[in-house]
Amino acid sequence: MYIGVDCGTQSTKVVVVDLDNARILGEASRPHQLVEGGNGRREQDPEDWMDAFFGAFAEALANAGIESRTIRAIGISGQQHGLVALDADGKPVHPAKLWCDTETAVENAALVDRLGGEAGCLDKLGLVLQTGYTASKLAWLRATHPEAYRRIDSILLPHDYLNFRLTGEKVAEAGDASGTGYFDTRTRQWRQDVFATIAPELDPGKVLPRLIESHEPAGKITSAMAQQLGLSEDVLVSSGGGDNMMGAIGTGNIQPGLVTVSLGTSGTVYAFSSEPVLSDNATVANFCASSDGWLPLACTMNVTSATTLVRNLFGLELDAFSGKVADAPAGAEGITILPFFNGERVPNLPHATASFLGLTSLNATQANLCRAVVESATFGLRYGLELLGDLARDASQIRLIGGGARSPVWRQIVADVLGVEVICPHINEAAALGAAIQAAWCDEHARGGRTTLASICERLVSLDQDTRTQPDPEIHDTYQEVYRRYRTALEKRHGVTH
Repeated sequence: MYIGVDCGTQSTKVVVVDLDNARILGEASRPHQLVEGGNGRREQDPEDWMDAFFGAFAEALANAGIESRTIRAIGISGQQHGLVALDADGKPVHPAKLWCDTETAVENAALVDRLGGEAGCLDKLGLVLQTGYTASKLAWLRATHPEAYRRIDSILLPHDYLNFRLTGEKVAEAGDASGTGYFDTRTRQWRQDVFATIAPELDPGKVLPRLIESHEPAGKITSAMAQQLGLSEDVLVSSGGGDNMMGAIGTGNIQPGLVTVSLGTSGTVYAFSSEPVLSDNATVANFCASSDGWLPLACTMNVTSATTLVRNLFGLELDAFSGKVADAPAGAEGITILPFFNGERVPNLPHATASFLGLTSLNATQANLCRAVVESATFGLRYGLELLGDLARDASQIRLIGGGARSPVWRQIVADVLGVEVICPHINEAAALGAAIQAAWCDEHARGGRTTLASICERLVSLDQDTRTQPDPEIHDTYQEVYRRYRTALEKRHGVTH
């Protein structure tokens, strides 16, 4: 039996996987508290992640109805980019700043300049620093909280931190490390010279975690943690990875030709590549995959976070909200929303705010506003998909995951906007499933087995045929014009022309 954990922005999910019989035996989740500030601050207490993990683990195990000592390995997926800076006792010196924190936009712009602009970043890192990455968070901590900065003994990402709590080991792997801003995504090594530009007082050889391969274990679970969880002390914890990398594994996106789209708090679009990919657009990230290879990715910051804001504004439950979306016509009778409630990353607009355009006394209805926010979030993902170029242009199918993918009406909108078939995996929690699959892969390697990651994916990743959704050609044609309206608004309001 294997455990997959996904520590996301809103909650931690745990799944129990029976590899021998290729099925999920149990799952559970626990929410997190998000600390927000008007200046774009978005932080969490790492201890909340552990509390959520303990609760979800116990419930998932109970739901599975198995003995905890049958567990052989655990895999951890985590929200990318978060800064978890620890002191010599392994305690955070400051709350974890998250991927969606835009308070560090000034520091990010200064770092890009010091590294030689976009060309310098590409030369040194294989990608261009974005405000969401870890680098600017570290620069911000240095500038605004020097006392906390001086106490830094190690720097981890969220999934690395959970691995540390489980094993006592401070390690990292290439997929999640790609989003730090001080990692060369082509050579898969830390760029110590870039790190010195960000944090000159810190010794990268001391504070940065040891790099391991994706199929290697972070370590064995500690005796204390094994006792607390009721596990055997020989349980392995795999390298784990970022949620997008684990989501790729959990959707079987580990070879060229597949595209995954996530409708989560944020939105992501990614496709596997056997070689590093350098885009002509700085917002496409040449991340490494956590399965060897690379995972070029575009990430938008406002998807279910945006739809939830509008839904809560009207006091609607999910079913009622979906009903309103279905009641409105494609194009929401002329309403266009730029849903940048949290700023935006693709396109790079960290200080942007949301705009509601085209409102009149005739079209300002709940149904139209609900539909417009779903459409706008989807248009952002189409924009990101277009930036991936040849990797995504010829896709014949989109594998859709995330909370929004559970909605039939949203699935139809995605198919109609993109003009391509969409389908969901049976297991929607793709990142948690991917973490469990990677744990099984790691366990096989450790035991000297020859089972490949691809063969494990073939056994555990299945597509839900009931969710297969074809685009409506007539509505797709309508959306071509509505999308042009969205892009025109993006250009007029924010100067985004490509």
